Amino acid sequence: MNCRSEVLEVTVEARQVEEAMLALLHTILLHRSTGKFHYKKEGTYSIGTVGTQDIDCDFIDFTFVRVSSEELDRVIRKAVSEFKDALSVSGSDGMGQISLEFYQKKKSRWPFSDECIPWEMWSIKVNVVNLANEQERQICREKVGEKLGEKVINVVEVINRHEYLPKMPTQSEVDNVFDTSLKDVQPYLYKITYQITDSLGTSVSTTVRRLIKDTLAL
Repeated sequence: MNCRSEVLEVTVEARQVEEAMLALLHTILLHRSTGKFHYKKEGTYSIGTVGTQDIDCDFIDFTFVRVSSEELDRVIRKAVSEFKDALSVSGSDGMGQISLEFYQKKKSRWPFSDECIPWEMWSIKVNVVNLANEQERQICREKVGEKLGEKVINVVEVINRHEYLPKMPTQSEVDNVFDTSLKDVQPYLYKITYQITDSLGTSVSTTVRRLIKDTLAL
């Protein structure tokens, strides 16, 4: 099976990292989650509803929609917080990548462990810049909001393509396809990883500053 891969890239202030990552990861998981399965007998089931919630960002002019599951939100926030902390240790201007991988399990014979087969990978590249004053921060707040809106539309367009999804499992196989550990929602099996790269060169910082200065000049 070929794992399809999508790459998103955002440039943000350090204080915007958490909200930007939550907005994108929650948007993807919103479209990669179902309600809980309720099996009546093998092969026959009903699917519960998935509630949604609007979330307003504090440091970005942006509102995103997420699954209204506090359990899922805690898991995502923990991963994003670790990524944000690792970025902050790297310096004020840093670069990193957080990845959301969806996979399914293939049962292996004893004594081997189950094989995890990825079928979709989302990589979000993050450039962190240090801005000089509050006027630049306000412009950045608006620009990042616009860019996130574009990224969300991109995510939805990709997900609406008729491409591979694991087939709906029988009751005995549901744990091979979905994360059934949450009480109120059932996302496809996924894992979140991140990596931090060397400090940014001047190229991205200079580009962002030029963008801000050009906006000020209008």
